[in-house]
Amino acid sequence: MKISADGTRIAYIAPGAGPSTALVIGNLADGSEKPVMRMDGNPFVLRSCGWSGINRLVCRSDAVDRVAGMLVPLSRLVALDADGANVKSLSQRTMAGETLGLNQFDGNVIDWLRGDDDTVLTTRNVVAQQQTGYLIDRGREGMGVVRQDTRTLKITQVEAPLASVAGYISDGLGKVRIRWIERRNSGGKLDGITVVQYRTAASDTWKAFSEISDGKPGMVPLAVDPSLDVAYALQKLDGRDALYRVKLDGSLAAELVHADPAVDVDNIVTIGRGGRVIGVTFVTDKREVIYFDPDYKRLQAGLAKAIPNLPLIDFVSASADEKKLILHAGSDIDPGRYYLYDRTTRQLAELMPVRPELRGLSLAPMQSVSFKAADGTSIPAYLTLPPGKTSMKGLPAIVMPHGGPGSRDEWGFGDVGWFSQFFAQRGFAVLQPQFRGSTGYGDNWMVGNGFRGWRKAIGDVNDGGRWLLSQGVEAGKLAIVGWSYGGYAALQSNVLDPDLFKAVVSVAPVTDLDLMKTTADQYTNSALVARFLGSGALAQEASPARHADAFKAPVLMFHGDKDLNVDINQARAMNQALKAAGKSTSLIVYRELDHYLDDSAIRTDLLTRSDEFLRKSLGL
Repeated sequence: MKISADGTRIAYIAPGAGPSTALVIGNLADGSEKPVMRMDGNPFVLRSCGWSGINRLVCRSDAVDRVAGMLVPLSRLVALDADGANVKSLSQRTMAGETLGLNQFDGNVIDWLRGDDDTVLTTRNVVAQQQTGYLIDRGREGMGVVRQDTRTLKITQVEAPLASVAGYISDGLGKVRIRWIERRNSGGKLDGITVVQYRTAASDTWKAFSEISDGKPGMVPLAVDPSLDVAYALQKLDGRDALYRVKLDGSLAAELVHADPAVDVDNIVTIGRGGRVIGVTFVTDKREVIYFDPDYKRLQAGLAKAIPNLPLIDFVSASADEKKLILHAGSDIDPGRYYLYDRTTRQLAELMPVRPELRGLSLAPMQSVSFKAADGTSIPAYLTLPPGKTSMKGLPAIVMPHGGPGSRDEWGFGDVGWFSQFFAQRGFAVLQPQFRGSTGYGDNWMVGNGFRGWRKAIGDVNDGGRWLLSQGVEAGKLAIVGWSYGGYAALQSNVLDPDLFKAVVSVAPVTDLDLMKTTADQYTNSALVARFLGSGALAQEASPARHADAFKAPVLMFHGDKDLNVDINQARAMNQALKAAGKSTSLIVYRELDHYLDDSAIRTDLLTRSDEFLRKSLGL
């Protein structure tokens, strides 16, 4: 949700039927709302919208589509008036027959500027064309930056396109200060080394900031503060990410802002059109925010008292003068509500709940717990019991490993709470282990990653199941459910211990690491994928499709056939291997959907089928 620069209107993206999305404009004066643009999800869906002027917006839409037999990601930028009129594409302009390659991405807004003249700073991916003189630097291709009037489409080049550039950071005042370059080998494939460069305030010359690779973490810039002439960057400290202020005056002198002795700092908190940095955030048992802007520190403390039952408070948007703020507040048992806070009148007004259909439904509290792995390591986890239950004794239970594996779960409803809360509503205890291989706990917790260190990761997942049994869950009522890497873990857990889980639900799973690498060969990140997954005997041992004969539990899988993250052939290979081994298996394929299955009817079908399968398999 975004508030206009003058603080009079809001814009947000709402879900429609199936995979469709709509841009809705709300008038804060009279409370009226109007959908002004829709996308049907075939293939594009709205992802984000912001105000480029008092009456003008820029929206980004994303898609996964088939091009020349390959699945490729696409993005497009359009500008439109607040009433839905004057829709204009912000894509690279071409004439028929000129473009020599596919224009996958229109770019992103990297600076919203003042918000009163319809102009923004955007990255632009320039595709080589046959003639010269039609577009800025037509003879060059790659990512550049333009200042664009979203109403007239007039363009001023800010950064010339360069093929190796992968991104830019502006200072919020229209000056590009940082860029990062992804190195490629002679075959055009990424080699895993990213070079970060910066400029001093008085120069256009690029200087070295850091170099980032697997063996050399380097400083990762997040934002630029022009008032202090610093970049905020993540850098390793004692094996964990910490936040630093790094001077951009040529010295690169770094000052520690915040570090936590147990977890990684994972992001900064920003506010306003220029993305002014006001705090730092990280996750312990719950997400924490430390505000170093005194005004917002006081404001957050006051809001915490005003809405004590919604402790996860985020400032999501501000008017140009920051007098009116949109904030989101939620918890584990509330998906959250949007509020408008007027700093002049000091009034707080609820705008809308995120999931109004859940109003009045008692959701299940999410507890932070821990259990011992086989080697004695304490594994953090989240436990969700059915509403009204205080004990696991006699309950059916689900171990639910998260995706990634470069990820972790968090306390709160968040973006994925619908998945665990559904099963809790259906009477299951749900355990979400933060197994080794999860992010957020420092380098030592990564054990390579969840694939190369699969025995530790999957061992922790299985030990979570054993802990549930020790707490009173009946042996015949224990299942495992996961999505993406979690779907992989749900399958691979049966390779380590075929007798532990009595039913397996796996959504969009990786099942064969060598097949994963073969699929990646047609993309520029193939070498990175191969390095991440491992090879030889490791890849064979880590692939559940190679060990179908070990399975005893019935398996139900779901997969979209336009999944760019994990190819549909992964689930098909697993299903075929299980059938060949005489095992109980079923694969549900959802057509024209990607990795996330963003379709309300399809997600309802997935949940319904999963629940029926688990009840039948566990004898409930």
